[in-house]
Amino acid sequence: MANIPQKVQTRIADGLKKFQPIIESAKNRDVNESDTVVLLTGVLSDILGYDKYVDITTETLIKGTYCDLALKINDKVEILLEAKAIGIELKEQHVKQAVDYAANKGIDWVILTNAVSWRLYKVIFSKPIQNILVCDIDFLQLKHKSISDIEQLFLISKEAVAKLSLHDYFTQKQATNKFMLGNLLCEENILNTLKKELKSLYPDIKVTNEEIKNVLLLDVIKREVLSGEEAEEAKKKINKANKKKEKLKTDKKPSISIPTHSLNETIDTVENTIVNEN
Repeated sequence: MANIPQKVQTRIADGLKKFQPIIESAKNRDVNESDTVVLLTGVLSDILGYDKYVDITTETLIKGTYCDLALKINDKVEILLEAKAIGIELKEQHVKQAVDYAANKGIDWVILTNAVSWRLYKVIFSKPIQNILVCDIDFLQLKHKSISDIEQLFLISKEAVAKLSLHDYFTQKQATNKFMLGNLLCEENILNTLKKELKSLYPDIKVTNEEIKNVLLLDVIKREVLSGEEAEEAKKKINKANKKKEKLKTDKKPSISIPTHSLNETIDTVENTIVNEN
């Protein structure tokens, strides 16, 4: 996680103390969607640092309808926010609706929230369009003195989005997720390393990469890690990296070319040497 400026930490901590009782009360009163959006605007402004008159807009038209809120950095929409009434449970159909909005506008990030639950999604522009849940925050469970809780909210703050901290966090999370690591374990170079280590532990055994891979697939790696959309995305990244490495190897291979005149001079020298010796 990027370093959080002290003034931003203070703003988030103070904002939590202020808004948690307000949102708790709104939840108990089961306020409607319009009133929930008013609450969200306060959180976005007072806690997350967005200027309510400049950075927060309701005027983003998508497919003939306006999304609930859009967050702008330097007058460019970076995040779409789909709001539901505070008493509504967030469901998969709500995610699809929000992601469809973002995909139609070419926007990478979506927040789905009812003010209590805040879910951040990364839109993957593949065929079909996919989404990855980056974080799921329970606003009422956050502790204003907890650095890790403050970091969660910082992820969706204006500062994090403007400085690409959100993008960097997502990239790091993808690089170390179970799908990437699980599929990497089945790569030939990793299997070679495992075989070498096994040989050092048991010098007398003979084991093949295929045998190691079978054990990994059957007994070590969960099936869900190797199948599904996120697994396929990990495989694509690995294959792309492998092709790049192969290309680099090919490009680095030295090409030996002997100029014709040099070759002729060498032949003449050898012939003269043989004649002189005779």
